[in-house]
Amino acid sequence: MKLFRRDQAGTTDATAESTADAHDDAAVSMTKTGPATTPGKGRPTPKRREAQGNRRGPVAPAPLTAKEARARRKAAKGPRGTREERKAAAAERKLAVQERRAKMLAGDDKYLLPRDQGPVRAFVRDIVDARRNLAGLFMPMALVLILSMFAAPGLQTIVTLVMLVMMLFMAIEGVILGKLVNNRVVERFPDTTDTGIKLGWYAFVRASQIRRMRAPKPRVSPGDAV
Repeated sequence: MKLFRRDQAGTTDATAESTADAHDDAAVSMTKTGPATTPGKGRPTPKRREAQGNRRGPVAPAPLTAKEARARRKAAKGPRGTREERKAAAAERKLAVQERRAKMLAGDDKYLLPRDQGPVRAFVRDIVDARRNLAGLFMPMALVLILSMFAAPGLQTIVTLVMLVMMLFMAIEGVILGKLVNNRVVERFPDTTDTGIKLGWYAFVRASQIRRMRAPKPRVSPGDAV
């Protein structure tokens, strides 16, 4: 029995030693050869644009003539209908634009620009339109003075002086008009926050425009009570 046990132990030790030697040989071989590497693909990685182009399929050749290019653009846009249908659609769009402009000029709050919307701005426009403002004469008078300066270069100094005086009077009138508008707005709309320099500037800009070119169009005549 002892001999059998001794032989079994010796066999076990021999097996362990052989296993350890095998592991050592494998470690040495890995050290010499280096870590295992994945073999390369043999070609560079394609770019994203190239990969997408490959998925889309072959690219059509460039058009050779302008006629062919127009035909391709029409095909890409899809069916557009007959010429009569296109004319009818264009006429409808033009009519809609004219209708919106007419309502805007009439003062319809729904079609006005944001700066012109609201009862406060409508009241300010009425105040300005009911007055005869000196600022409204600046543009036509400035045009006349500039033309006269080109006709007679010797009047350049006089024309410059007259324009400076006009600008001074416009500034004074703008301050007076701004105070008047703000006071009237506070009396009519005591809860409004649309006051101050911004409202005064809005009134001055409208007053400096020629009456026929104002938008929305005036609802009152000069001298009317507002």
